[in-house]
Amino acid sequence: MGRAAHHDAALRLQAWVLGGGLLLLAIKFFAWWQTNSNAILADALESIVNVVAGAFALFSLYTAARPRDRNHPYGHGKVEFIAAGLEGALIAVAGLGMIGKGLYNFFEPQPLAHLDLGLVLSAAAGLANFGMGRALERFGRRHHSLTLVADGRHLQSDAWSSAGLVLGLVLIRLSGAHWIDNLMAILFGLWILFTGYRLLRTSAAGIMDEADEALIADIIGTLEARRRPEWVDVHNFRIIKYGAALHVDCHLTLPWYFTLREAHAQVKAFERAVADCCEQPVELFIHADPCEPPRACRICRKADCDKRQADFLAAPAWTLEVVLSRGPHWRDHSAD
Repeated sequence: MGRAAHHDAALRLQAWVLGGGLLLLAIKFFAWWQTNSNAILADALESIVNVVAGAFALFSLYTAARPRDRNHPYGHGKVEFIAAGLEGALIAVAGLGMIGKGLYNFFEPQPLAHLDLGLVLSAAAGLANFGMGRALERFGRRHHSLTLVADGRHLQSDAWSSAGLVLGLVLIRLSGAHWIDNLMAILFGLWILFTGYRLLRTSAAGIMDEADEALIADIIGTLEARRRPEWVDVHNFRIIKYGAALHVDCHLTLPWYFTLREAHAQVKAFERAVADCCEQPVELFIHADPCEPPRACRICRKADCDKRQADFLAAPAWTLEVVLSRGPHWRDHSAD
């Protein structure tokens, strides 16, 4: 399946989930109207957040897939981080609202009615949200879409809150203790608040171009395993995420006497090595540096070099600390 097909499938999935969210919103408000449960009302209010966030997620998926243009030379993928941030903020607000309503109902209790109907409707809505959320998150992880992952987590958090409300309604039905409804709303409001914080944290990291050290370490491990003698050194390695795509740039040191054709061939081989260990689309900008004898000779593993001016000592292993450094590593060796 190509990128266009992935994009179309993501749009269809998100559209179906948005339609399902509208239906569940109506069901939850009907359940609140029948039961007069403020906890169910809080759950219904969170569903409004689900619908708004789902609509924005659909818009962000459409925008992120637009090709790069003159005003957006790196594409529109960053909108996914904005969508995740908005969704995280909405989740946090919903969590605070649930906590507030639960606390308020401790002092202003309200009579409950038709709990059996409320149980059935809340359980059905929770299961539907969990199923849609799992489908979104799995699809998003498979295709590296932060928007789908964020919306999937949101729906699953809503499902867990529904599960808590169902448990509370069961306990109320058995014991007659209406304060349990408020306690469960507060507990799951705290959980939803934490989920919103995590999404906000992920969004801020993407917008601020925070280094994904785990991803860089995986790529560097592959490069170290496929390292060629001609690749004298690599440094200033950086990765920026634009939605599902990666932008990679670095400095690759090659023998100074290579022709432009030879240097280009080595750069292309380096690019293939990076792309092979990334599932998502990768755009690379590699700056080729010439080695500087005799210091570079001390870390160069090219045994058949007839331009060597110093004996080989040791080539530093390409680790996270090494490749993220800004300068070439032969400078650590003194000249003859």
